[in-house]
Amino acid sequence: MFEPSETEKLILDTVRRICAEKVAPRSAAVDEAQEFPEDIRKLFAENGLFRLRVPESFGGIPSRMALLCRVIEEVSRVDASAALLLANHQAGLTPFLNGAGPLVRQRILPQVGAGNYLIGFALTEPEAGSDAAAIKTRVTRGKNGYFLSGRKCFITSGSVADGFTIFGTIDPEKKKKGIIAFFIEKNTPGLSVGKVEKKMGMRGSPTTDLVLEDAFVPFDNKLSDEDTGWDLVLSGLTDTRILVAAMALGLAQGAMEYSVKYASQRVQFGEAIAGFQGIQFILADMAIGIEASRSLIYRTALEMDEGKTGLTPMASMAKCLASDTAMQVTTDAVQILGGYGYTKDYPVERMMRDAKVIQIFEGTNQIQRVIVAKDLLKRYQENI
Repeated sequence: MFEPSETEKLILDTVRRICAEKVAPRSAAVDEAQEFPEDIRKLFAENGLFRLRVPESFGGIPSRMALLCRVIEEVSRVDASAALLLANHQAGLTPFLNGAGPLVRQRILPQVGAGNYLIGFALTEPEAGSDAAAIKTRVTRGKNGYFLSGRKCFITSGSVADGFTIFGTIDPEKKKKGIIAFFIEKNTPGLSVGKVEKKMGMRGSPTTDLVLEDAFVPFDNKLSDEDTGWDLVLSGLTDTRILVAAMALGLAQGAMEYSVKYASQRVQFGEAIAGFQGIQFILADMAIGIEASRSLIYRTALEMDEGKTGLTPMASMAKCLASDTAMQVTTDAVQILGGYGYTKDYPVERMMRDAKVIQIFEGTNQIQRVIVAKDLLKRYQENI
């Protein structure tokens, strides 16, 4: 299990404090207003949370994947929407760090290291969701760079990010072999924010379309060649899935803690409902699922930190188990609170709505099961 260093403990103590003092008191209002909380972004920036994993030479805070998971878990325990702001930033940062050349690194990373520069991840398109290799955003080579035309959809932080790791194709018929990754800045001519989605949950995190109309990207901003773009997609998704799993874990943990507190205080038939075996069984199942998810998440994160490869199936397992657990735990939390759980006066209905999308984004849980099954069959059939 993850044992934080003294420096990491200080970071985690800071995260717990600001979550208790600033994030938790704002979560219901942010959800109700369905507005991006600029004050929370500023809070995270002031406390260096966007600088995590950025090289120290650029002003960043080098960070283990396990630490990132713990940070996101702590934030999600009080507000999953706020945790998504951090997780999605890392989703965009991963392929940038893996693919950016020296010139674009020198231009962008000092801004990220300064604390308030937010990176997004733009892959999904109207006809390329689970089938991500089917993207149609066209890439045309020009004299000094490339022109991108197309439409991205369901882009987290689409209206607030300062730049995006974005993927296009030189030829849709080439599927994976035609994909190229770029970094594009928000003020690029030809890039605009389209539809803003009205969502069931994660309402403090804006989800938008991005419209590209011959948006120009210089050669220096290319993150991959056409034969390596898909590799950057996979590296980004593998890292993000473990972070999303940590988000689900924190959400489930928060819902369980609230359920235990409520059940210990709610009196029916002359005693606290926590004394009823039916309630105890629900609470026990919550704890079992949460601890199983925690073990899988941190085992995978620590193996990532050790430099092990081939962890995509493990990340898929963790994302699948943790998000299914979060959905079950939050639904059961509403049940334990009964009629009160169904009202906005209590946080568990928001937690339930937030949990649902974690089963969907960063690859649906059906896609995660496909990844796990293919790996399983490959490994065992080779030995038959």
